[in-house]
Amino acid sequence: MALTLAEAAKLETDFLRRGVIETFGEFSPVLEDLQFVQVQGNSYRYNLEDTLPEVDFRAVNAPYNESAGTVSAQSETLAIFGGVVDVDRYLQQVRGSVNDQRALQTRLKVKSLALAFTREFFKGDATVNPDSFNGLAKRLTGGQVVTADAGAGNGDVLKLEHIDQLIDTVWNGPDVLYMNKANRRKLIQLGRETELVTVEMDAAGRVRTYYDGIPVKVVEKDNHNDDILGFDETVGTEDECSSIYAVRYGADEFVCGLTNGGIQVEDLGLIANPPVYRTLIEWYVGLAVFNPKSAARLKGIHQ
Repeated sequence: MALTLAEAAKLETDFLRRGVIETFGEFSPVLEDLQFVQVQGNSYRYNLEDTLPEVDFRAVNAPYNESAGTVSAQSETLAIFGGVVDVDRYLQQVRGSVNDQRALQTRLKVKSLALAFTREFFKGDATVNPDSFNGLAKRLTGGQVVTADAGAGNGDVLKLEHIDQLIDTVWNGPDVLYMNKANRRKLIQLGRETELVTVEMDAAGRVRTYYDGIPVKVVEKDNHNDDILGFDETVGTEDECSSIYAVRYGADEFVCGLTNGGIQVEDLGLIANPPVYRTLIEWYVGLAVFNPKSAARLKGIHQ
């Protein structure tokens, strides 16, 4: 069974682990929607559809021509992702009555992990960091990468036709569009007259944006305060371009996460030297794209 982190948190009976799982989704627009499939071992093998078999009409008493589709075997290895939270027993003693230092530092660690995962989801490159996994920018190639182009090969300002082309590149349309704040503002401006863009407030008081019914989510900074989808890409001679991603989610079918055991949280108690209270957070996690048309990237957008 594949679950989002929010769904997994509802089933969790350990309150420490449940709080950590809930916090992950709070700080990552990707982890709000990404489902995770439980896998055995440290890797996962699956078949990626390449070509479909031929079909035909036939005459009476005439045979069909035999034809088979082709698939390519893919393998994803789980990455070990996490960290430890140490709080000096002195701080917990003298400041614990004001604010639980362990709870505070755990929340900050989980926020950092959530932001780092979001960065890897888009920009992860296992050739740069072999301990991580490849993100969408590395995986999406060929027709799944659309370039905004005004004719000179140097990208273009955002236009609605770019968004429409991006949406059409994803099989049966995406579940969500990811972009930076500047591109969302531009999209809202472009969509005002056409009524394709709507802005609503949900039950939690958060502003939600939709393009033709598709949720638009903002991806901001990572745990190092660097823009994840910033204007830092080069197309042609323009070196201040950005990308927008369209993603369709689905376990064993489209884009989904992989995990063995989910997010692990262990209170290791008091460590003797140095004298700190330690909490271990660890996640054996990976990413899989089961259908080559389940995600697409629009690149070359500049202001």
